[in-house]
Amino acid sequence: MLALGAQAPAPTQPQMARRFLLDVLRADYPAAYQRLAPDVKSKLPLAAFIRAARPLTQLGRRRGQAIELYKLGTWLGAPSTHEPWFYCFSFAQDSLLKSPKVLLEVTFRDTATRQVLGFRLRGQP
Repeated sequence: MLALGAQAPAPTQPQMARRFLLDVLRADYPAAYQRLAPDVKSKLPLAAFIRAARPLTQLGRRRGQAIELYKLGTWLGAPSTHEPWFYCFSFAQDSLLKSPKVLLEVTFRDTATRQVLGFRLRGQP
């Protein structure tokens, strides 16, 4: 319980990634869109975002909306390049598999930001 006047701590990056994916899985596209970084939104209109997110929504309808964090990290690239930070989630029904069939990936510019840089589906549904 919070004391009067105390503010709840800001959501962590994994929490933001999860919230973004849950918004997409529920087809709450406006809420998910608001979680994108401003420079991403300036290049990606809401209608294009919805078209890109719809396959995840449809997959969530078939596989369920329960997801679990599977892995996180960054890709190793050339020393002078900046690689984004990522979180991969699996569907809960795949949690007993050695390697999930499909992963839902959310990227951030770095470890400190809370606005989504990108998202994609990895694997074959």
